[in-house]
Amino acid sequence: MWDLLPKPVLGAFSLLVLIVNTFFWTSLLFLVFLIKKMVPRDGWRRACDRLIHELGQNWIGCNCFGLECTKKIRWDIQGIDNLKRDAWYLVLANHQSWVDIVVLQKIFHRRIPFLKFFLKKELIWVPMLGTAWWALDFPFVRRDSSVRKDFETTRKACEKFKSTPVSVMNFVEGTRFTQAKHEQQNSPYANLLKPKAAGIALVLDALREEIHSILDVTIVYPEGVLAIWPFLCSRSMEIKVLVREIPVTGELIGDYLEDRAFRRPFSNWLNGLWEEKDRLIGSMHRPAGAASEVAEEI
Repeated sequence: MWDLLPKPVLGAFSLLVLIVNTFFWTSLLFLVFLIKKMVPRDGWRRACDRLIHELGQNWIGCNCFGLECTKKIRWDIQGIDNLKRDAWYLVLANHQSWVDIVVLQKIFHRRIPFLKFFLKKELIWVPMLGTAWWALDFPFVRRDSSVRKDFETTRKACEKFKSTPVSVMNFVEGTRFTQAKHEQQNSPYANLLKPKAAGIALVLDALREEIHSILDVTIVYPEGVLAIWPFLCSRSMEIKVLVREIPVTGELIGDYLEDRAFRRPFSNWLNGLWEEKDRLIGSMHRPAGAASEVAEEI
């Protein structure tokens, strides 16, 4: 059926499905959030938090189902078989497009605790989504804040994360990869921007007793990276994902802001991780010149 639709029509329909689904589940999320705030009892609020997270999982599940119904995605996923839903994870990934978030939600749905992102404070005003992120206790950070203020925001967010298993998501490059940004940074990596160590070091320090392990995620689009609208318009594509679980050892825990003796080895560890990821991305790509439907103009 979907093969018969023009791509813009398919994209509009896919977007409509996401909007309707988001409106339905975020309305329920906000309603439960209001009920939670009306009754100032810890037991009641914990019960509401569990319900809010279950609604969030259902929201993501319905989004994934909608994509499965409208697209033929050839998934090549490795490394997710032994994950746990009752463990705390720090999830790191390369970042190329908003589609990365869709991919992460799809592969980790109900395999690990609910993914929570650190978001720019301005995003709280995004219709429907901002309300949902707020109800789900996503931490918001200011774009122009100092590292020390970011630490305080991270510490407060992590205090909430200690009561219930959670997966803290961090795009270590801090922004989506583009060739212009790559050249501006003079990045030493062929496929990545420079990683930022402070954020993940602060999370590991704040959740040192809870974090089970780090999930290093490498996402590759062999047929070419898509922005969100071309992704919605596409009929089929291939997506490769490699997940590597890294144990959290004592060498990865320390005071990144004050302890210089810790800061340099931690940065060296992250740079080494990024060098390996850069090589992996190169090996996961198809040979140049491979035909691709998604490369066509929409």
